[in-house]
Amino acid sequence: MGTAVVLVLLAGAVGLVIRSMIKDKKAGKSLQCGQDCKHCGGHCH
Repeated sequence: MGTAVVLVLLAGAVGLVIRSMIKDKKAGKSLQCGQDCKHCGGHCH
C-alpha cells in the first residue's frame, strides 16, 4: 500500500513539472535560452 501511495505522489509531481514546462514554452520561455527566447533569435528551438 505504501508503494502505491509513493508512486501516485511521484506521478503527480512529474505531471506538474511537465505541465509547468509546457506552460513556459507556450509563454515564450525556454530553459535553453535562459528563460527568454527573445534573445536567442529562434536558435534554441
